[in-house]
Amino acid sequence: MKTAVIYYSYEGNCALIAELIKNVLEADLIELRTADDKKRQGFSKYLWGGRQVIMKETPSLKPYTVDPEAYDLIIIGTPVWAANPTPALNTFLGEQRIRNKKIALFCCHAGGKGKVFDKIKNKLPGNTFAGEIDFINPAKQERQEVVNKLNAWIKGL
Repeated sequence: MKTAVIYYSYEGNCALIAELIKNVLEADLIELRTADDKKRQGFSKYLWGGRQVIMKETPSLKPYTVDPEAYDLIIIGTPVWAANPTPALNTFLGEQRIRNKKIALFCCHAGGKGKVFDKIKNKLPGNTFAGEIDFINPAKQERQEVVNKLNAWIKGL
C-alpha cells in the first residue's frame, strides 16, 4: 500500500509524529510550510494563530508536490489551533481534490482536540476514514510511550 503523510507543524510536535509514521510505514512525507515562515514567540503566537483561525485565513504555502491519486492511504496531521485545524492545512485542503481515498488523521495539541477531526472530515467528502489519533505535546512526552501509542494505532489502519 502506497502511503503519504501530509502534515503541518509549527513547533515540531506534528513533525515528530509524521516522521515516526513515515519510518513505520515507509511512507512519503509531505510537509506543508507557509510562505511566511516567521516563528512567533510567547503570547504573540497565540494572537497571530487565533486571528488566522477566527478570520478563516488561508495563508499561501511554499511549493510542495503531491499527487493524491498516487496513494492508497493518506495520513493527514495538524496542530490544533483554537479547536480548529491550522490555516495552513485548510489552504492545502482547499487546493487539493482528494476523493475515494483511505484517509487517517492525527493531531497534536496542548489540552484539547475539540472537533478538529470532524472539521477536517467535512472538507474531505467522498473518502473513507480509517482512523484518528491525537497526541498531547508528544515532543515533551516519554518517547517510547508515544511510539507504542502510535504503533498500536497504525496496526488498526
